[in-house]
Amino acid sequence: MAGIRKVKYYTTKVSQRPGAGAGLLAALKRAGVNLLAFHGFPERGGAQVDFFPQNGARFRRAAASAGLRVSKRKTAFLAQGADRVGALSGTLGRLAAAKINLVALSAVTAGKGRYGMLFWVKPKDVARAARALRAR
Repeated sequence: MAGIRKVKYYTTKVSQRPGAGAGLLAALKRAGVNLLAFHGFPERGGAQVDFFPQNGARFRRAAASAGLRVSKRKTAFLAQGADRVGALSGTLGRLAAAKINLVALSAVTAGKGRYGMLFWVKPKDVARAARALRAR
């Protein structure tokens, strides 16, 4: 069974040019910000990046110091567990049974027999999804 938890994240828009993400991550590294995940994708001529900090207060201070304008805090889910055939099916099946639609999902093997998955539901469905998944 996967360990599933709600995670807080923040978004910002950046230009889609070489080094944009590296610069953001370097500023966070200098401030000692540890990220649980980092996600980016093209968005209207630029890119949206999502930061999933281990410590939200430290992240917000570092973002402000770097002149980075970030969104209000948002909620997604992080699942981590043993990688195996069908590793995602139990989690997705419980959401389907609760009639909760996914907005987006990213999953990856993490090496040493582990996987990680970030997934998003609509804000109105976060509490129901947490109950259906017994997420902490």
